[in-house]
Amino acid sequence: MLGTFLGRWTGTTHWEATVWGPAHSAESEIVFSLAAAGLAVTHSYRHTDADGTRSEGHGVFTTDPDHPEILWYHVNSMGLPPEAPARAGWHDGTLTVERRSDRGTARHTFRIDDGVLTHAAGLRLGQASGFTPFMATVCRRVDEGAPIPV
Repeated sequence: MLGTFLGRWTGTTHWEATVWGPAHSAESEIVFSLAAAGLAVTHSYRHTDADGTRSEGHGVFTTDPDHPEILWYHVNSMGLPPEAPARAGWHDGTLTVERRSDRGTARHTFRIDDGVLTHAAGLRLGQASGFTPFMATVCRRVDEGAPIPV
């Protein structure tokens, strides 16, 4: 089912105001590509702020042969060390991933509706009972798999 994400997507990411910074938006480019003879899908993204500042991340989605789940290995330019893979699953056409750490839990959702890819994330920090929206990326497919230029 990850094949529906394959290709290059461009659009906008909006972050909500948090203790780490004010609300802001950036241009976004996302590429999903097949890897490892089709056993994995890579996920690369780049955000470019209006002042030219860039942030990026890379991930690998693969299946867990012992469980009916998808694993997401992820690293980004925030400077934190990579964490253990997060587990993901499908529900009503949405891929949901929860990344847990000592800092809290981030819930990411990936969905395509009418040719629009939406990647949203919420945070649950400390003893909070629910997730607070943190970011949302909305993109349209540009082509079927061109890499992000380095």
